[in-house]
Amino acid sequence: TSAKRVKQGKQMLRKHARTLDLIERKYGVDKEVVVAVWGLESFYGDLRGDYNVIEAMATLAYDGRRREFFQKQLIAALKILQRGDTTPAKMKGSWAGAMGHTQFIPTSYELFAVDFTGDGKSDIWGKNPADALASTAAYLSRSGWRKGMPWGVEVRLPAGFNRGLASRKVTKMPSDWAKLGIKDVNGRAIRDHGAASILIPKSGRGLALMIFAKNFRAIERYNAADAYVIGVGHLSDRLKSGAPLKGNFKKGERPLTEEETKELQRQLKRRGFPLEKIDGKIGPNTKKMIKSYQAKNGLTADGYASEALLKHMKRR
Repeated sequence: TSAKRVKQGKQMLRKHARTLDLIERKYGVDKEVVVAVWGLESFYGDLRGDYNVIEAMATLAYDGRRREFFQKQLIAALKILQRGDTTPAKMKGSWAGAMGHTQFIPTSYELFAVDFTGDGKSDIWGKNPADALASTAAYLSRSGWRKGMPWGVEVRLPAGFNRGLASRKVTKMPSDWAKLGIKDVNGRAIRDHGAASILIPKSGRGLALMIFAKNFRAIERYNAADAYVIGVGHLSDRLKSGAPLKGNFKKGERPLTEEETKELQRQLKRRGFPLEKIDGKIGPNTKKMIKSYQAKNGLTADGYASEALLKHMKRR
C-alpha cells in the first residue's frame, strides 16, 4: 500500500464525506473499505480504462479461450446499453471488460449496480463516483459484509506454532486462538469479533494474519486473490489511520515504488509493449503488458509488478 495511495484515499474520504456517510448508513459497509476498493481498482478514478467494452467483449467472446464467460459479459453489456444507463462511447473499461470507477464486469453490474443519485441511471463511468461507490457497497453488503468486524488483524505466531492450523478450513474464536499464544503484533488479545482463521500469505516473510471469515469472503467475492483481499483490507485500515504491516515480503516479491514502476513501464515500452504513458501507476493496460511480457519470457503471467520482475527486465 503506497503512501501516495493512502494520502489520496484520505483526500477522497474528505472530498466525498457526505456521500460516503450516506452510503455507509444505507448499506452497512465501512466507507473506508469502499474507498479502498476504489483505490485499488482505478486509483480513485484516474485509471478507469480506455477500451470500448462492447468491442473488447466481442473480441474475447470470439477468441475462444473463455468464450462462454465473455459471451455472457457481452450480452450483459448490450443489455446495459439497451436500458440506457450509458452510451456505447462512454462504456469504457479494461481490456477484460471491467468498467468504471470500481471496475465492475457487466454481469456484476447487472446484479449489484444501483442508482444512488436518483437520476434514473446507474452511472459507474461518469465523473461523479457516487453510483459506483454505492454499487460497491451494495456488492459487499450482499456478499455478507459485517460492519464493525475486521477483515483481518496482523498477528504474531508463537514459537513452535503448528502451521497445519494455518488453514481457511480451521476456524476458532480469537479467544481460542489466544489460548494457543496467538495475539496481535503488539501482544494484545484480539476481541471475539467472530470466527477467524490464520493465514500465512505465500508472498509474506514474517507476515501472519488472523482473518475473519465473513468480511474476508465479502472482499474475496470481488476478487478471489489473497493479495487483493489483503491489499483492500490493509488500505482500508490505513485510511482509518491504522499502522503499516510489520511483516514484510520475501526477497524480490515486494511491490514496486512509484519510481520503480515508471522504470518498469519504460522497460516494457523499450521492448515494444505498447503503453500510452509512463505514470508510475499499475492500470489495466500496464497489467496487460506485464502479463504479455511474463508469458513471453516463461514467467507466471499474474500481472504483478514486483522487484524480481524489474530485475528480470534489467538483466535482459
